[in-house]
Amino acid sequence: KAATGIATLKVGYNSVHGYYIEISKAQADKAPAHYTRRQTLKGAERYITEELKAFEDKVLSARERSLMRERLLYEAVLDFLAARLDALKLAAAALAELDVLAALAERAEALRWNCPQLVDAAGIHIVRGRHPVVERVREEPFEPNDLDLREGRRMLVITGPNMGGKSTYMRQAALIVLLAHIGSFVPADAATIGPIDRIFTRIGAGDDLARGQSTFMVEMSETAGILHNATAASLVLMDEVGRGTSTYDGLALARACAVALATRNRAWTLFATHYFELTELAAEHEGIANVHLDAVEFHDQERGEQLVFMHAVKEGPANRSFGLQVAALAGLPRAVVDDARQTLRALEAAHLPGAPAAATSAPHPQLGLFAPPLPSAAEEALRALDPDALTPREALAAIYRLKHLV
Repeated sequence: KAATGIATLKVGYNSVHGYYIEISKAQADKAPAHYTRRQTLKGAERYITEELKAFEDKVLSARERSLMRERLLYEAVLDFLAARLDALKLAAAALAELDVLAALAERAEALRWNCPQLVDAAGIHIVRGRHPVVERVREEPFEPNDLDLREGRRMLVITGPNMGGKSTYMRQAALIVLLAHIGSFVPADAATIGPIDRIFTRIGAGDDLARGQSTFMVEMSETAGILHNATAASLVLMDEVGRGTSTYDGLALARACAVALATRNRAWTLFATHYFELTELAAEHEGIANVHLDAVEFHDQERGEQLVFMHAVKEGPANRSFGLQVAALAGLPRAVVDDARQTLRALEAAHLPGAPAAATSAPHPQLGLFAPPLPSAAEEALRALDPDALTPREALAAIYRLKHLV
């Protein structure tokens, strides 16, 4: 503007024509002779100069030259590092190992972990073991438990209520073994661990529908992998095997798998189940023992029947699973739980009158799930009434009594 005296002159750029000097039509006749016309518009003329062209070439090539320079510097760095690669890899590996060991040491100090003993003698002995994750996220104090696996006691059949801690007990054993083998202290008062080659788990319920595999198919595939590959030095966790099919199919499969693991594979096995019939394996096969996690049921005047999980592992089988109580805790409508309780009583009565269903393993026919419910107390009281023998006052009292029973 200073050189030409054209106040409306401006410099612009577009991706088609690049940089240009734009002068309005009214001032176009004042354009200097060294301006070369590049484009004509309705109300303006656009020009280019040698100086502007040189600037344009410099700007448009700057990115390409920048990338070339960056690549040159990067290759120089690589050449510099290549000559020192062995030393750098050694330093990186040392720093990584120090990082892991420092983290494990800090956790061991902060969480009261202890040094395990890895021995040549077969077996797993854990004193007051804890689950390192569950212990941290629970607000309530964690209940530690012992684990004793040795020759003559290679499989534990674990029974007890839902939410009683069976899965936690099994997983903490596997985590303690794993932590010990990576060189860490463990969340236990003491741990003595013999040779372990692998840890196998069959835990949880999930499907693989994209490959056409149902939940039960996935469960059986994982179980097959364990039965084919577990050795006498393997630790195996089996959680509720057989629950994905009918009662007797599932029970038969669970029993056969447990027997195979105990007698053929002879792996160190924690076998959690709700099939109480499996607790009889301890009397039938050497190397199998029963343990259970207990719960206490009590009546609260305000909240009705309540259930307290003890989370303590005890010797012997459980005597019940508290499934209906856990369903009530989960929020199932009371009418649904009461209906389930009536059906359960009818099933148990049809299965073996006078004894709980799990008390026998004798062959018996498949039970009908929807057996006739037992009569309620109100129905029994109503059936006992003789309307013709009641005075009006007695009849009114009977109505109140029936209302109370309902």
